Amino acid sequence: MSEIRIRPVTIEDRPAWAELFRGYRDFYALDPDDAVVDTVWGWLMDDAHELQGLVAQRDGAHVAIAHWRRFARPSRGGTAIFLDDLFTAPDARGGGIGRALIAHLQRMAKAEGLLEVRWITSETNTDAQRLYARVADRAPFLTYVAPPLP
Repeated sequence: MSEIRIRPVTIEDRPAWAELFRGYRDFYALDPDDAVVDTVWGWLMDDAHELQGLVAQRDGAHVAIAHWRRFARPSRGGTAIFLDDLFTAPDARGGGIGRALIAHLQRMAKAEGLLEVRWITSETNTDAQRLYARVADRAPFLTYVAPPLP
């Protein structure tokens, strides 16, 4: 296997990133929406926005993306990294790319003195859960979602 290169997303990554991000949204059965793609890209290109992005390349091809942000952990009195989205192209899965992206964030957290890298996944995403069980401890928390009140 060739080397995996992980780096921050740049303006030149737009077409490849968009294809991978659309793949991520398709995986979760979200309706196609170019406005969402444009919004998230705008966040990634805005230095003032909290969302950051990584791309993973193998043999010069974009094979995965990760979106992440720093967040406060009031109960622990520190800051951590939240991994919002992680997506590897279907034909590149099983090659260590997801693990490499998580490890990259873990090294960043260590270098910055942050508490942890944290993320959620769908209970139906069993393939990803096999990886996650090898690289992290499962948190004993449930996630709830409430819509805004009218």
